[in-house]
Amino acid sequence: MDMQEAAERADSILDGTFVAIRPEVRWTHGETTVGSCDLSRRRAVMTVISEQRRGGFLGVVERFWQKNGYEITSVNSSEEFPAIYAKSADGFGLRLSIAGKGQAFFEVATPCVEQSAVANPTSQPNGPDYSGGPIPRPDVHDDFWSSKAPLPTSSSSAS
Repeated sequence: MDMQEAAERADSILDGTFVAIRPEVRWTHGETTVGSCDLSRRRAVMTVISEQRRGGFLGVVERFWQKNGYEITSVNSSEEFPAIYAKSADGFGLRLSIAGKGQAFFEVATPCVEQSAVANPTSQPNGPDYSGGPIPRPDVHDDFWSSKAPLPTSSSSAS
């Protein structure tokens, strides 16, 4: 596998993860960083994830990752800045972290692969594209993910 193929695999992991999040959230591409034999793809969520909904958001992603064979390697249970870390069977590292103002960040880091040129991601963000520039704080309000109301019991226990 070369870097471009690894980037496409990372994009596929991210695409699948975002399809699993319902209701959908608005997102933009983050920076792609390239090392000597690996790279990382990033996405930032532009939908505000309220404190009351962060656990549910992380739970949706964690269940999706487990269902798809990714091993959960670590969980940071911080109320303010929670995170989930996982690894795929083929060595890709996955991370979801919640930062300031309830902004969620996703990163997929590749294993060491053959060097090659790496194209920009082909997936189109479902909101403004901030790639190549600074990403602002989340600015999209969603009636579900941004709600200050606790998750209904039936939703939080659904798989």
